[in-house]
Amino acid sequence: MGWSIALHGGAGDIPRSLPPERREPREAALRRCLQIGVEAIESGRSSLDVVELVVRELEDNPHFNAGKGSVLTSNGTVEMEACIMDGNTKKCGAVSGVKRVKNAISLARLVMERTPHIYLAFDGAEEFAREQGVEMVDPTEFITAENISRLQQAKEVDRVQIDYTPPPRDNDDDQLSTVGCVAVDGFGNLAAATSTGGLVNKMAGRIGDTPVVGAGTYANGLCAVSATGKGESIIRATVGRDVAALMEYRGMSLEEAALYVVRESAPPGTAGLVAVSATGEVTMQFNTTGMFRACATEDGYTEVGIW
Repeated sequence: MGWSIALHGGAGDIPRSLPPERREPREAALRRCLQIGVEAIESGRSSLDVVELVVRELEDNPHFNAGKGSVLTSNGTVEMEACIMDGNTKKCGAVSGVKRVKNAISLARLVMERTPHIYLAFDGAEEFAREQGVEMVDPTEFITAENISRLQQAKEVDRVQIDYTPPPRDNDDDQLSTVGCVAVDGFGNLAAATSTGGLVNKMAGRIGDTPVVGAGTYANGLCAVSATGKGESIIRATVGRDVAALMEYRGMSLEEAALYVVRESAPPGTAGLVAVSATGEVTMQFNTTGMFRACATEDGYTEVGIW
């Protein structure tokens, strides 16, 4: 038995023509966050601590659609959501509609550990955050010039855009995307964490797959899964839980189960996932053009990729 970790920065129609100034900072961030996760696992941190730590780093990076880089609703506001799950206990916490919380993933963990509930949203979630002393910032801190431009472009054609959908105009700008991390530590403990700003030009109040346990985020004693893509499709396909169910009830390996869900359950062009098993297997699957992704295992295997 050995540890393994995988993380993603979103899936979608990522053009191969993505210019270096757009691609390289994201690849560098994936490598840095992967190294942070590996060092945390090797130092004895639990899988739950590791996935929270890595996702916090990704939330703080404006190149991804979570935290600082969150895309905008049709009202021009940020509504972030996140979920974290402990595979050993199946305890989980989720939040939606937060506008001032610096790191939504840490608030989700507090929901899991300090309330009798699983899911808090909007004003209730932010009130709980204030009670817990969670770091809050002005909502404008999350709004970037790139995301204002993306919203304007989406509004021009009245479109809600999936992660990395090319903009309506013929240029090289690109869409930002959901982030997530899964890990199994040296004791076989599994955990998953996912965070996002959602879809460009989404209706205010829309909730996607990320905070829906069993859809965008899931972990049990067999595997941990974090999904990315079009939330509505991922929810309908119950992506996270189906990977675990195929392993549990049909005896599939992690890779077989993940491939089946991505290729057969989720519609083409809508989903990607990263997953690890209790025995240290790792898989990163997607049915989109690409997915920003990275993984490492105790035996020395490392991968960072897009297409």
